[in-house]
Amino acid sequence: MSADRVLSGSAAGRVRCFRTCGMLTQLASLQLASDWLLTPNTESRDQLLVKQEAESGGDSCCNPLSMGSIKKMIEEEIPGIYVLSLMIGKNVVEDTENGFFLDVNTQVSMVCSQLAQDARLQGGYNAMGFSQGGQFLRAVAQRCPSPPMRTLISVGGQHQGVYGLPRCPGESSHICDMIREALNRGAYSDLVQKHLVQAQYWHDPLNDDLYKQHSLFLADINQERVVNETYRKNLQQLQKFVMVKFLQDTVVDPVDTEWFGFLKAGQAKETETLQESALYREDRLGLAAMDEAHKLVFLSTDGDHLQFSREWFTANLLPFLR
Repeated sequence: MSADRVLSGSAAGRVRCFRTCGMLTQLASLQLASDWLLTPNTESRDQLLVKQEAESGGDSCCNPLSMGSIKKMIEEEIPGIYVLSLMIGKNVVEDTENGFFLDVNTQVSMVCSQLAQDARLQGGYNAMGFSQGGQFLRAVAQRCPSPPMRTLISVGGQHQGVYGLPRCPGESSHICDMIREALNRGAYSDLVQKHLVQAQYWHDPLNDDLYKQHSLFLADINQERVVNETYRKNLQQLQKFVMVKFLQDTVVDPVDTEWFGFLKAGQAKETETLQESALYREDRLGLAAMDEAHKLVFLSTDGDHLQFSREWFTANLLPFLR
């Protein structure tokens, strides 16, 4: 993987968390980048946990040219911060492969276990998820309240899933072709759901009942089948839930999902905002209550998926980590 997919020229000063196309590599995103960072809350600000994934697969937790550059930038901006990079697997190879093929629910459980065992995070932490990492870290917040997540920053996450694979950057386009074929053949079959990370947050508005019944991951954390009051209670423990949308995103479809919006059920053209959705109106996840309490923050920036300047990142996101 060439560095230009990760960090653009210094003149432009833009950080591009572009990896190869794929799934998630530890809790990431569709053909997006899936990375997460966790930092301690204000009481223990010298600690930070960083979870890194691949844009849509093909990257690992410890690649210095991708999430490594984000980790380094945060360490430079917040001296003394503790950064823990999570690995799903015994080595970088396993970490990368698991990002494509290991059940997301298993990955979330593995991350929860790692967090619980880190003594420096027990006072609470802040979490930042890039692309798929956004919804995967939300699952951590909903399922694993100890240690407590204080702030969740979702950078280009797909909280209502995706319905399309419009662009697949990088060398792994052949993997994306394989993914498209699998999704077209049967995204909600047991085989595809259990072995294709991307399928676990595939949201087909034309087959809404099928999605609700057979989605192993997204339908569960979005309370599509039953309302899990524990999920609802745990998510509302967040002090802030920050969602970043990329206004020229050509990777996420529909881009509204980055702000928890999506396509209206029964068709594939008209979208609705989070506030217009049944999830919000019925407050099945507690998002309406969080919105009323000013815990939801909606940010946007020009640029394609995960493209932002260091200046924008520092001014808009780092304040939530300090």
